[in-house]
Amino acid sequence: RTKSSLKCLYSALKCLAFEIVHDWSIDRSHIDETLRLATEEKAGDYAAALQRLRKIYHTSIKPMEQAYKYNELRQHEISGIAAASDGEITSKPMVLFLGPWSVGKSSMINYLLGLQDSPYQLYTGAEPTTSEFTVIMHGEKIRSVEGIVMAADSSRSFSPLEKFGQNFLEKLIGIEMPHKLLERVTFVDTPGIIENRKQQERGYPFNDVCQWFIDRADLIFVVFDPTKLDVGLELEMLFRQLKGRESQIRIILNKADNLATQDLMRVYGALFWSLAPLINVTEPPRVYVSSFWPYDYAPDTSRELFKREEISLLEDLNQVIENRMENKIAFIRQHGIRVRIHGLLVDRYVQTFKEKMSFFSDPELVFKEIVDEPDKFYIFKSILAKTNVSKFDLPNRDAYRDFFGINPVTNFKPLSTQCSYMGGCLLDKIERAITNELPALLSSINSGKQPGLSSCEATGCGEKPKNRYRKN
Repeated sequence: RTKSSLKCLYSALKCLAFEIVHDWSIDRSHIDETLRLATEEKAGDYAAALQRLRKIYHTSIKPMEQAYKYNELRQHEISGIAAASDGEITSKPMVLFLGPWSVGKSSMINYLLGLQDSPYQLYTGAEPTTSEFTVIMHGEKIRSVEGIVMAADSSRSFSPLEKFGQNFLEKLIGIEMPHKLLERVTFVDTPGIIENRKQQERGYPFNDVCQWFIDRADLIFVVFDPTKLDVGLELEMLFRQLKGRESQIRIILNKADNLATQDLMRVYGALFWSLAPLINVTEPPRVYVSSFWPYDYAPDTSRELFKREEISLLEDLNQVIENRMENKIAFIRQHGIRVRIHGLLVDRYVQTFKEKMSFFSDPELVFKEIVDEPDKFYIFKSILAKTNVSKFDLPNRDAYRDFFGINPVTNFKPLSTQCSYMGGCLLDKIERAITNELPALLSSINSGKQPGLSSCEATGCGEKPKNRYRKN
């Protein structure tokens, strides 16, 4: 009888210990505190700055974008620069989760949002579980949104995803829910990379879709499991797609409490050894080592280290949220610079074509020679010589061969004729936006002044905007 009582007591204590260790409702105050979720934002100031930014874009940048069909430039689609639109301007910062299957991407989102063990948590498991691109965003009530609905809604920033076809839209799902964090940021969970399966077998251009989200992400978490450090062809492809976004990448070594401290150090070194050939930059991305889920850390592990790492990651995320308006302004300014360069190049092609044409010339042959050998006619060099354009910002020459293949040069007017009495000249407006209006708007935000001010003396037009691709 005593033995039986002791056995029952032992079982009860064991169950109690399991519940204590795996109680998902552990203290989450550090998440709310670090992300400042209890702090009310100044919605009026943000809305005023956003309205001013939209006005600058629509009046100063979009006219040249439309006149010279910037969005049809193939270089634009492959260069990693997202298109500007109302949806892009008004969208919240996007945090993208990438990595192999079953490394804890979905669990990490559940943890950040406090969804664990709720009916609305993202499904997780030891096997590949996420087969869709899942966009978790703010809404007045909890509901799911089909991919075809998201793509059809022009007010969202996801309408360009239609170009990837219906097969992909069936693998795209949105989840809306009322949440303080989602009022400030949008999470995107992606299907895990499976090395022994070709991505073409998914039925849609997986790598192209990943590139679309990478181009628009403000922060990219690449998550690894200590037991899945092998780098295959598919992961190599992913890091090639991330080239140029190194300052936005954060490497996460998840499930770190599964290892003893000595083994964890070996795994950390092995991770860097595997990734070193794929990240060819002077300063490596920040690596966070912890277990991002709502359970207590395993005993006899580096609990204090894991907690500090988690708080550092939350501070990193909060920095992106705090700087979202500055990043939007910098993005629109960068977009404006590229639109301006495109307009100047098309104008130069048009002028060169008119100069080389004679009464007996064949228009097709003349322009084919110009497009095939632009250096012979100093197309790109003349842009660098006459304007303050960096050679590193010039598009690929081959892009214009494709561009003019679908847009005859005779469809475009020279920049000198793109002026109106009321609206002014396209080139003057876009240059004013790049050099004065956007820096003034940025300066007004940083100084806490009303963004409606337009005086350069009041706002300091000369201040350069924050680089959204540089670490804070």
